[in-house]
Amino acid sequence: MDILDKYIDELLEKSTPQAPIWNVEKIRSGKPSTWNYIDGCMIKAILELYEIKGDKKFLDFADKFIDYFVREDGSIASYDPEEYNIDNVNAGKTLFDLYKITGKEKYRKAIETIYSQVKNQPRTASGNFWHKKIYPNQVWLDGLYMGQPFYMQYEVEYNDCKNCMDSYNQFINVYNKMRDPKTGLYYHGFDESKEIFWADKETGLSKNFWLRALGWYSMALVDTVDIMPDRFKEQRDKLCSIYKELIDAMLKFQHESGMWYQVVDKGDKEGNYLETSGSAIFAYSIMKSVRMGILDESYFKYGEKAFNGICERYLSQKDGELQLDGICLVAGLGPADNTRRDGTYEYYMSEPVVQNDAKGVGPLVLAYIEILYKEKNNK
Repeated sequence: MDILDKYIDELLEKSTPQAPIWNVEKIRSGKPSTWNYIDGCMIKAILELYEIKGDKKFLDFADKFIDYFVREDGSIASYDPEEYNIDNVNAGKTLFDLYKITGKEKYRKAIETIYSQVKNQPRTASGNFWHKKIYPNQVWLDGLYMGQPFYMQYEVEYNDCKNCMDSYNQFINVYNKMRDPKTGLYYHGFDESKEIFWADKETGLSKNFWLRALGWYSMALVDTVDIMPDRFKEQRDKLCSIYKELIDAMLKFQHESGMWYQVVDKGDKEGNYLETSGSAIFAYSIMKSVRMGILDESYFKYGEKAFNGICERYLSQKDGELQLDGICLVAGLGPADNTRRDGTYEYYMSEPVVQNDAKGVGPLVLAYIEILYKEKNNK
């Protein structure tokens, strides 16, 4: 996969903490760079590259990037824990690795800064973190990925697992409330108060199965299980069985190219398209879960097929530079004053499709790493 190595090098060469080329939302907004989950996805992938390849350029890049935001006292430039935006927790995962490798005390302090948000994050009546303060009583699948792996890792490494069961129970709530028993897929969002305009008045659920949200949820399960210690074997086994059910449901909708559609179960509907970021996330989570022993070896080919399908369809060269296309820029639900984001099929089709955004690039790099692990283990 020399082409992917070249693509990663190109992205790093063109990116600084002040202006990462993969953060298309920031570039389009014209605003300065901030602490955000998109860069968090990418830097985590770069740290994983360092782990498997051992090339110091990856560590140096990741360290320089995160160091730019983290102050000596552990506060983080442009990050306010009291904004209670669960997305902002995601980049905190990079701090665990960087603290272990570099020993910089400010990274350890910054972990506490982010944990202060987790501790006080508002919750639904049934105990799940609100997605954001501006989305009261709402749980989105995306939020499980943004918050739970950090939460679980903090508990395991720094808090004697005191709240591991709390993290576990948040997954169980999502399984019980957001999963569609007919298809085995999960709805993008859930409003426990059932008041927001996009929510079904009876169930509180949004209307559709959005690929990337399902992907974030699958990653949340795999990455959280990866951290859980042996004393939670029963809970781990339960999350693994929930995960396997999800993958079995998703495989029914896998396109012959290996990819999945933006709205998963409506592949034959006009306007739907094979989407890169969600397909890359599933490529990663399937292959990683085989390596972890959650799924048996026979599943690996489905993840690999998704990875190859993305590279064949959407990784190309233009004007001498590589680009990854087919990435949905953003999709969300509400808030109350944004009725365009209503969770309908038409809404998911209306969001821009872009190139080189880290929501697609980061997961594709993680999937590539799983292929490297496979090659390494087969030697």
